[in-house]
Amino acid sequence: MNLAEGIRNALAKLTGKSIIDESTIKSMIKDIQRALILSDVNIELVYKLSKEIEKRAKTEKPPVGRTMAEHIHAIVYEELTKIMGEGRKLELKPQRIMMLGLFGSGKTTQIGKLSHYLMKRGMSVGVIAADMMRPAAYEQLEQLSKQVGCSFYGKKGAKSTDVVREGLQKLKNDIIIIDTSGRDALDDELIKELKEIDEIAKPDEKILVMSADIGQIAKQQAEEFNNAVGLTGVIITKMDGSGKGGGALTACGVAGVKILFIGVGEKIDDIEEFKPEKFVGRLLGVPDFEALMEKIKAAAPEGIEEVPEELNIETFYKQLKAARKMGPLKGVFETMGMVNVPKEVLEQGEQKMDLYEAIINSMTKAERKNPDLIRKQPSRIDRISKGSGVPPAVIKEFISQFGKMKKIYERLQKNKGMQKNLMKMFKGKGLGF
Repeated sequence: MNLAEGIRNALAKLTGKSIIDESTIKSMIKDIQRALILSDVNIELVYKLSKEIEKRAKTEKPPVGRTMAEHIHAIVYEELTKIMGEGRKLELKPQRIMMLGLFGSGKTTQIGKLSHYLMKRGMSVGVIAADMMRPAAYEQLEQLSKQVGCSFYGKKGAKSTDVVREGLQKLKNDIIIIDTSGRDALDDELIKELKEIDEIAKPDEKILVMSADIGQIAKQQAEEFNNAVGLTGVIITKMDGSGKGGGALTACGVAGVKILFIGVGEKIDDIEEFKPEKFVGRLLGVPDFEALMEKIKAAAPEGIEEVPEELNIETFYKQLKAARKMGPLKGVFETMGMVNVPKEVLEQGEQKMDLYEAIINSMTKAERKNPDLIRKQPSRIDRISKGSGVPPAVIKEFISQFGKMKKIYERLQKNKGMQKNLMKMFKGKGLGF
């Protein structure tokens, strides 16, 4: 059971109860404690949180229009947000960024993601490969630089300090990101090297990259790096798959370092600004419509800015490709607050999207615009089947399902008022409890 599931199961004990007594509150808090401790959150912090939730649940009266269950949901949300560390936004300005981290933290990968993030926001980025300890670091950063289209400087076999000095002279980008060496632990040799690079580069930002799966150890690691060079922020990686993500976040809060980003997947786009209130909202299953709209906007192909007026297989295909660029279905559903979707449903959804793409790729332009051509001439199905490798029965099912979807779509298109109301809801400032 992960942190989100544990907390939601605890809150589910309040659902449908007209009277919430002391024993119900204690049972809910006990389940929340268990979920947090299993996620490696500091026990003292868990105890402090529990006491505050219990005190407020017993003494506060819900505002007008809010049930007691809804009010306790809000209390849990507010108290969890307080312990999840502080977020800080990275300024979009010309600057130098020094990236730090031990082996296995995902530091070099995050440099690629951060470069992509900054370039999407109009900044030109150059990276310097000064990690001389890990054999594949140079090649990995060079490949990531090509992938995102940023400038790259490195020199195999040279001293890291020389590489940084030369790279700063050669790269003329708005933002320079320096990849530094790691170790299994922060030792005297690494501290000396980092201090030398710090002195040469005089970076505006010194960002530590840590993996979520280290849990509470994040506090010690953040404090050690902070004492060595003075951190300005943290990126926590592997937040999509670690059961200890809550532990790492809260540990940073206790250590007094602010979190800039969290890594939420393997794709180059899978990096998010850390906002405690949004993170806790996802734990509780509250849809993050702002993040969803950002994903849709980033994924939309050029020229596709709105929902198409007419739905045919051609326009559906463009929307399908845009949806796939948003990442795995799991991440999309989590953004929408749908966090309990069974794994087999997600897998089936991904498989169907693969099949649909193969089928559409084997259609002619005329067939995409007018699927009735396929219904009227069975020979077309045989041709599409051979071209896509998809059985004829599946192609017939797709054409049938598309026909039903088109009828629903056309009914919705007639109600423009409904669409406008939905968009207002999506673009709103937030949701209450």
